[in-house]
Amino acid sequence: MSDNYSNLQGQKLADLPGIDIEKLNELARIMRGFIFATVEAARSGHPGGPSAKVEQLLGMVLGGSMAFDALDPKNSGRDRVVWSAGHCSPGLYAGLALIYESLRKAGVKFDAEKLKAILPEDLVKFRHPDGPQGHIENYNPLTDFATGPSGHGLSAAGGMAAVHKSCGLDTKVWVLMGDAESEEGMSYEARNLINSLGLSNLIVSLDYNHFGIDGNISEVISSPYINHWLGLGWNVIEIDGHNILECIYAYRKAAEGFGNNSPTVVLAHTIKGKCYGQKENTADSHGTPAKFEEYLSIMKNLGFNIPGVEKEVLKDIEVVKSQINTDLAKYVVERLEVLKNNLKSEKELLSVMEKTLVGRKLINPVSIKRPEVLPAELVFEPGTKVATRKATQVWFEWLMNQTAFFYAGTGDLSKSILIDKAEKVFGLISRENPLGRGVRFGIAEQNMAMWQAGLTVDRLPGDFAPISVFSSYAVFTSMMTNCVRLTLINNHLNPEHKGFFIMLAAHDGPETGEDGPTHQGLYWMSMFTAYPGIKVYKPMDANEAIEMLFYALEKGEPIALSVSRPDTVVLDRTVGKSKASDAMNGAYVFYDSQKSQPKAGSPRAEKVVLVVSGSIPLVNTMEAVPELEKQGISVKVVAVTSPQLFEELRKNNPEKANEIFSDEDRKIAVTIHNGWKGFLYPFLLPADYEKRTIAIDTYLKSGNAKEVYELAGLTAEDIGEKVLETVKKSSKV
Repeated sequence: MSDNYSNLQGQKLADLPGIDIEKLNELARIMRGFIFATVEAARSGHPGGPSAKVEQLLGMVLGGSMAFDALDPKNSGRDRVVWSAGHCSPGLYAGLALIYESLRKAGVKFDAEKLKAILPEDLVKFRHPDGPQGHIENYNPLTDFATGPSGHGLSAAGGMAAVHKSCGLDTKVWVLMGDAESEEGMSYEARNLINSLGLSNLIVSLDYNHFGIDGNISEVISSPYINHWLGLGWNVIEIDGHNILECIYAYRKAAEGFGNNSPTVVLAHTIKGKCYGQKENTADSHGTPAKFEEYLSIMKNLGFNIPGVEKEVLKDIEVVKSQINTDLAKYVVERLEVLKNNLKSEKELLSVMEKTLVGRKLINPVSIKRPEVLPAELVFEPGTKVATRKATQVWFEWLMNQTAFFYAGTGDLSKSILIDKAEKVFGLISRENPLGRGVRFGIAEQNMAMWQAGLTVDRLPGDFAPISVFSSYAVFTSMMTNCVRLTLINNHLNPEHKGFFIMLAAHDGPETGEDGPTHQGLYWMSMFTAYPGIKVYKPMDANEAIEMLFYALEKGEPIALSVSRPDTVVLDRTVGKSKASDAMNGAYVFYDSQKSQPKAGSPRAEKVVLVVSGSIPLVNTMEAVPELEKQGISVKVVAVTSPQLFEELRKNNPEKANEIFSDEDRKIAVTIHNGWKGFLYPFLLPADYEKRTIAIDTYLKSGNAKEVYELAGLTAEDIGEKVLETVKKSSKV
């Protein structure tokens, strides 16, 4: 054994008090019976990975190292469990069926529905709407993040581990992974950062069975596999993953730590599809159920004398369940009592947090409201020029001082996106500063998004809900979409733990001109307007950015926030009598010719409603308005900060929405956006999608902001000419 490496394979290990290997092996046999019957019931699912992880799960849960109460499975003091191998759901459900059937057989009373427990009879409904779902979801016991896409769970677990350690808690975060996940680049990003930050409270149980879906992982990973962990500074314990005693020893050592403040991976050498007939030790076991006749043989080889009537798997499950005898059930309950005793009371944990975070405000961030009188630093003078990224900079710094549970991160862009002031309040999380609140992710947008979004679904003792901001250039947010989507699904599945985060899409629009099309954020919002549970906010100026941030925080709904790079004018609202807070409607009337003093000799027979999104387009549009009015055109300018918010207003307050933008307005609307034209399609009739839009529908070139807006055809002159042409065509029609 070296300072960070131990190999327990084949070692003569002493017996441990309370650990009955014979009973645990019998439980492993029963658990495999549940797994294979579950897959057979659905004729769908993944038998290979779960059957390889049986001894790992039993050793982890019943070995005594974990803190968990089966009758209070979401106790805030519990250890967290993330199934990064989210497809291994039959393994989780079989384990839960084993636990809760043992409790039931031992005479323990509980409400299975309230606990979201799984009972053996539930397994027959696997992969059906009224039963256990196809991939891991976050409301069941022994799972704290809904997963499915390989390689994502480790990043979410990293975020949770960082939160707990940075609050002084010794909570362990246990991660069940498959070896093929190492092929996912995000998992490298996570492995790198987890060790760099010294997250010794994170433990990975790595199912090293050599197979993914398509074949042996050596087809992709040809270097020594252990180097992918040791080389990044992790502690490594190698075991026979089917030897429960080795599993228990490894998990106890991992929980104890190596004294080097590094995370630990238990490299469990296993057989994929263990005991699954002809598919044992093959890639085919991953997601291919055995044919019925072979299923019968598999179950009988495991010692289950099942009836074996096709499509009547419930009877098979009853046979498996019957082998949890009173003696076994009593043993499981005894082992669960050990885990329960590992829990600390919420009062004790809150005391730890108070002592650790002395001087910081232990305030739930989602309870923070907009002050009736805004602090001076959050108010910007009309007519001055302030980039919206500078407004968000001061808001993030302000918020960091209001709560101990706000985490800020960027992908090697802090000084450009301006997260730096928020980071400096408590410093960056590091081995030397574990209580920091800033995270530097480096060039690793995927890990950043999964880490920062994922941590928000957790709840600390006291029900404190951590929140986050994470940021990259708008054009790069496409790399983060699946991580955002996965967290939104977690919010949907477990609304009591709904997380709030801000994905900051910085340097939006063509303003990042000098870099050319690789950095010009034009189309990114198309990926987020489609996702339920998140809205795109695009404030027009610095004051609107502040108001929209407070609004989002109060609603507690995640946002994708567009901020601009150049200093843009803080709007003077005296003409249209609008307020910065009107931005929360998603759209508002910024200017209306009919409510302004008409100029002599201007009949204004023609009308047009200009629907504008983007601060520079709004300024340019307003410069074009006087010439349009000279042409006898009555102009109404509607500023759009979020089409999704406006659709929400139409639903909840149609009268107010109609005052801002009516169905009649829609017939004469022209949309103007410094990006993807589809962003403003909700303000047009379908027949007008192409002919009444002024936007960017191609990639641009390098240039300063003025030059790039000329290339895009979005100068005041361009807008005026295009609107006039559109009005004339409409008049002829």
